[in-house]
Amino acid sequence: MVTTTRALEALRKVMDPELGRNIVDLGMVKGLTIDDGKVSFTLALTTPTCPLRDRMSAQARAALMALDGIREVEVILGELTTEEKARIMPDKPEQQEGAAERLNNIENVIAVMSGKGGVGKSLVSGLLAVALRRQGHKVGILDADITGPSIPRMFFPTLRHPQGGPVGILPVESKTGIKIMSINLLLPSEDEAVIWRGPLISGAIKQFWGDVLWGDLDYLVVDLPPGTSDAALTVMQSLPVSGVVLVTSPQGLADMVVAKAAKMAAHLDMPLLGLIENMSYVICPDTGTRLEVFGPSKSAVIAARIRTPLLGRLAIDPQVAELCDIGRVEDLAAEEFVPIVEKLVKSVPKAR
Repeated sequence: MVTTTRALEALRKVMDPELGRNIVDLGMVKGLTIDDGKVSFTLALTTPTCPLRDRMSAQARAALMALDGIREVEVILGELTTEEKARIMPDKPEQQEGAAERLNNIENVIAVMSGKGGVGKSLVSGLLAVALRRQGHKVGILDADITGPSIPRMFFPTLRHPQGGPVGILPVESKTGIKIMSINLLLPSEDEAVIWRGPLISGAIKQFWGDVLWGDLDYLVVDLPPGTSDAALTVMQSLPVSGVVLVTSPQGLADMVVAKAAKMAAHLDMPLLGLIENMSYVICPDTGTRLEVFGPSKSAVIAARIRTPLLGRLAIDPQVAELCDIGRVEDLAAEEFVPIVEKLVKSVPKAR
């Protein structure tokens, strides 16, 4: 039977390459449990975006799987506390947060929020960035959906990785010049699970803002995950958000949760720039008939209720799914987005 002592001895073979000491003595192994051949523990890192995290996780998993009686290993990524970092790096000056922030010049930050999943928030974020870029603006996308990112799949046919610069991470650029940062661009494969709790997710979002060399941007579109919890709160409290775009669909449930998102924005004194209804209708290819497959649109009613402009309604288009799945969202004509962006640009105040 494998004991905790034996498991820790195995993990002492795993070194932090930067600090030159093993992860057990560094205090990076936390909450180790062994149950019926399954080992689970948290690997606490010095920073959420540590470029060596995947290598260290793989080495830890291999060291434990080499023990007789171990059939499964679960490694959960975490972060050391400030005190723990100071203890293991006493001679190393604390890395200044937001090293690249002072070099960035971002005029407007637009947060795209849905309140619930499945309404096409990431699609709206992507198309909004594409439409702004077509107008000649310098545009970036910060993918704040850490556990369910989809922006890279829409823009890149094959997985690409950002490069490190002298003062920060360089975002990956799309073929039309849209700068993109997403957790999926830092993973070895796009289907790798990110098993992080709230504080770690918030830390990653802050690093995507302050440690990424965005340079000069007219607009930074922030694609928020569903809901009104940690990620949304971090963006609205830590970033100079110019305003929020809400995304809904015709279902009554979507209307209810978008109202929750609107109230969150109001509580945090965030301007609402407008509402977009996605999957509003479909055009029958044979007859040209407009069919409201999810029921009559309620977008005008809810926009009036939450006192924000209705920017537009988007149709269900099979070509959208086809091109997004192969990383060619920038090839979409998306003509219905032209008036939406024109309305949006007029309503965006200067970032605060």
